[in-house]
Amino acid sequence: LWSRTASRLSAHGGARRHLTVGRCLTAKVPPPRKPRERVEIPGLEMVTYGERMHYVPGLAKPAPQHWERDYKDPRYYKSPPAHEMRLYKDKPCYMFNQRTSALEGVRQAAWLTKTQVIPGLPAQLLSLAENPENQIPDQDERVQNAIKHARFWDTTEDRPRKEKYSNTLLLNLLHLCATLQCSHPALGRRMLAENYSLATTWKRGEDLLQIRGQNGLLLNSTDPLPQMSGKQEVADTADHVLDAFYPVSPTIDLQKVHVYKEEVNHTGFRDDYPYPHAHTLYFLESADPRCKLRPEQFRTKMIMFTFGNALARAHKLYGTRPQRLLDRPVTVQSVGTNGRIFQFMVFQLNTTDLSGDDGIKNQMWLEEDVELYDFAKVRPLIKKKQVKIPAGLAGYKPEAFSKFLALYLHGAV
Repeated sequence: LWSRTASRLSAHGGARRHLTVGRCLTAKVPPPRKPRERVEIPGLEMVTYGERMHYVPGLAKPAPQHWERDYKDPRYYKSPPAHEMRLYKDKPCYMFNQRTSALEGVRQAAWLTKTQVIPGLPAQLLSLAENPENQIPDQDERVQNAIKHARFWDTTEDRPRKEKYSNTLLLNLLHLCATLQCSHPALGRRMLAENYSLATTWKRGEDLLQIRGQNGLLLNSTDPLPQMSGKQEVADTADHVLDAFYPVSPTIDLQKVHVYKEEVNHTGFRDDYPYPHAHTLYFLESADPRCKLRPEQFRTKMIMFTFGNALARAHKLYGTRPQRLLDRPVTVQSVGTNGRIFQFMVFQLNTTDLSGDDGIKNQMWLEEDVELYDFAKVRPLIKKKQVKIPAGLAGYKPEAFSKFLALYLHGAV
């Protein structure tokens, strides 16, 4: 009866009552009050008590006046309008930062960086970890212990958060790789850097592009990485045609700004830094809890910042003037993980002439979605009184760490 009455009221324009829900759950937030419009008529100014400096009944309240301080207080600083700033320019600049989520993913990054994408890692790189002399004693057992330490042992909670165990696992694997320094002394000429800021600029067609921001953990080296492709393979990239995604703009989802510095180029380190060459960048998918990227956009972030480090180094070596073909290509690697799945990439910068689509292209080898293990359960997964997934580590895959180790040893063997 009550439901029929409520439906009839709603059908005839009446208020519908929620009989089974409390009023506190169905109450609506009142709309914000609209400020009264002040009408100023010349010759009919309101008489206020502003000059008397105290409240007087019957007189209107004076309008508040802006007070200018005679000193600088950063807490109350107000920036001027953008068009009045010293660095304002009419031509926009498109910026890529650590929170950019590119719509087209890897294809968009390949177009912005003028890069040929090659699936899989180079064979000469994978062969480094296959050599028994380059492997860690009891490698599989120690890697599994590193996973168990990150997922089970390094926490006082029932289940560690992804932000914590992914970072712990990455540091554990790096520590394992560093134990080979006794047999490979070149590994001692490296240094890890964290929270460094990168800035680099280039032109793509008529658009001005910049990469700025902090991107994660960087492994620097005193020696540059060797190039992966020979001169003939680099020359063959001129025949490669970049993928187009018309009608989507290549600069979609990039931050459009008018206040910027032109020709900005900085590696994040001083010129006298003893480890000037970027070796490998390490990215965590859950590094920023306020910005969660999907796997395709996460790989895009890896590509753009790896390219940015290579381009910033090339500008230091060869100047900011575009070079059609670099005398010695700049190679930078990157590894991304969410604590279970790894992304591996090797980027070779062959040219800094990125304005047109023709000519020499850069090269990138990308290995996607490499699983280190299947499950790491604190409690077993039981369905219909059957144990589907046992507690502990299950489905360990040693191939993933072999690729991780190969990228770490590259340049030291």
